[in-house]
This record gives sequence, C-alpha cells and structure tokens, in this order.
Amino acid sequence: MIKEWELIESKLDRDYRVFRIKSEMALSPRTNRVGSFYTIDTRDWVNIVPLTSNGEVVMIRQYRHGSKEITLEIPGGLVDDEDHREAALRELLEETGYVGENVQLLGSVNPNPAIFNNLCHTYFVKNVKKVAEKSLDPDEDIEVVHMPIHEVPSLIERGMINHALVVIGFYFYFMKYPLP
Repeated sequence: MIKEWELIESKLDRDYRVFRIKSEMALSPRTNRVGSFYTIDTRDWVNIVPLTSNGEVVMIRQYRHGSKEITLEIPGGLVDDEDHREAALRELLEETGYVGENVQLLGSVNPNPAIFNNLCHTYFVKNVKKVAEKSLDPDEDIEVVHMPIHEVPSLIERGMINHALVVIGFYFYFMKYPLP
C-alpha cells in the first residue's frame, strides 16, 4: 500500500520572483531511506475559456521562451493576492481587453505533481465583449485572435494548440458543453 513520505527538511534553494525552488529531503516509508528532491513552489494559475455570443473563443498568440515558438492559447496567468475567480477576470481583461458574464469554474488540475505544488484552475466566461485595450506586462507581447469553438478540437488534433494546460482547459469545457 502506497503511503505518504515524511518530509525531513525543506529549504529555499532559489527565488525567481514567480516561483521558488525548494530543496527537500523526505523519508521513504517503503525503504526507510532519505531521498533528495527539488520542488517548484508557486502560486496557483488560472486559465480562461472566453466565448463570444457568436461562438468564438477569444484566444491569444504569444512567444514562449521555453519552447522558443509562438503558441495559440487561452488567456491565463498567476493568481495574485486575490480570489481565483477575480484573477481569471483580471487576466482576461489584461491580456485581451475583454470582459464577460456568468464566470464558471470548469475544473482544476495539478500541472505536474512530481515537481509543482500548485493548481491550475480553468474558468469559462461567456458573452465576452471588448471593453478596453490590452494592458500587458513589459515582457508580454500578445495578439488577440478569435477562433470558432467548433474548430478547437481540430486545432488540438493538428498540434496548433499544444500547451497542455490549454488542452486540459478545453477538455473541461467540452466535457460540460459538448459539440453537437
């Protein structure tokens, strides 16, 4: 029977503003040996599936330094000192200039439980409308694009949408709102 490991020590290794690396030692209940691990400590994230009244998803294109490519994603980001729902609405407005109604939590996942301590929460916002210009961080370059919701499965299948947290966000959406 699998059991939780006993945490022996946890100390900050490095702080990188949006996440911290921790060096941890934990005792295996199976072997009674101490293992060394690195974990990433970060705040929760939010993703938003914003849908217009005519069935288009307000998506974003942006350059990602990790993959060195321009990705097609839904808006999202870090939760600051706020409610997750409020963070979703803030990120939607900042990255796209859009607001909407009937904000609904679709689901939450742990991005990678082997190393991360946080969750990513996906929200659905319907009847979104542009009310402002984007308000981007200095290190963000974002292009807003509209995609018909019925084209999203094909975009995922063809690899045009390949960000795992975006794919799971659409999975949550289509589980609740299947295409006809």
